[in-house]
Amino acid sequence: MFLGVSELDVRYANRPDAAVQGVTLGLAAGEIGVLIGPSGCGKTTLLRAIAGLEPVSAGSIRLGDELVSAPGRNLPPEERRIGMVFQDYALFPHLTVGRNVAFGVHGLPRAEQQARVREALALVGLAGSESQYPHELSGGQQQRVALARALAPRPRLMLLDEPFSNLDVDLRERLAHEVRGILKAAGATALFVTHDQMEAFAIGDRIGVMEGGRLHQWDDAYALYHRPATRFVASFIGHGVFAPAQLLQQGGHVVARTPLGDLTDIDGCPLPSRYEGGLCDVLLRPDDVVHDDSAAVQARVLRKSFRGAEFLYTLQLEDGLKLMAHVPSHHDHAVGEWIGIRSQVDHVVTFARQA
Repeated sequence: MFLGVSELDVRYANRPDAAVQGVTLGLAAGEIGVLIGPSGCGKTTLLRAIAGLEPVSAGSIRLGDELVSAPGRNLPPEERRIGMVFQDYALFPHLTVGRNVAFGVHGLPRAEQQARVREALALVGLAGSESQYPHELSGGQQQRVALARALAPRPRLMLLDEPFSNLDVDLRERLAHEVRGILKAAGATALFVTHDQMEAFAIGDRIGVMEGGRLHQWDDAYALYHRPATRFVASFIGHGVFAPAQLLQQGGHVVARTPLGDLTDIDGCPLPSRYEGGLCDVLLRPDDVVHDDSAAVQARVLRKSFRGAEFLYTLQLEDGLKLMAHVPSHHDHAVGEWIGIRSQVDHVVTFARQA
């Protein structure tokens, strides 16, 4: 494991609780990780600790075989060989693009500096732009220059803190895909911080969901969406609702009885004995609920959001339970209309019931 964070705590003197509590995660060489979570959850503090900008009060951080952070040990940031990219780009407006990129390799001989600048700019798709100034570039191009400057010294780890937050929504996702390609081409190991789930899904090999200083799950996007480890991850990632259910043993099989009928694909889910009386909550994503005019279960359309190829409907059953469903956009039902729905659940995920 190239980046290894183990049982890490980071504390501030003016806060009773640790800003980061018991975090463990790892990245193999060449992997890209992303930290997401609500504001104040500790993701930027964790990034700063990995950079060496915050001392740790418990646990450890390793880069390769080197221990860089532990209680009583904090290798200075300049000795960690880490490249950092921030949301404000931090480019020098009075320097050309070439001189901005060269800033991180100013200690090299001039010929090697120039070669490294050309290599870094070519990698980010800005070959030949050395003589331009930052104000002559678009926001996306400025962010690429910042990335080139961080990559030029060939760091062993890249840290990126909300690097696309100053860009418009359409550009952000496109640039996220491009930056992933750039980092993969460079063979870089990287850790991002973002609040944007689509950005995280576009970039990350592994994604960590944080809340209250704790890392709830460190996994790939598919697992976070379909196999969330905690109720918080289930509610934070994507859309979904928790529906009351009862797990029942029927012969050699377990079924989950829900307001939408019995769910039978529950491989890997707990046995009924896990919950008192088998009573639990089941996670239903919009893609688990299918519009079907012939279905026995009826739901009223409360809201609908047009998404181009589909609508995202918010529905309500007779008993008051609200659900969400993706429906092809040629099924344009009016708000207040009753439509038939049925379940089509590939992954049954259950949690302890909440009032």
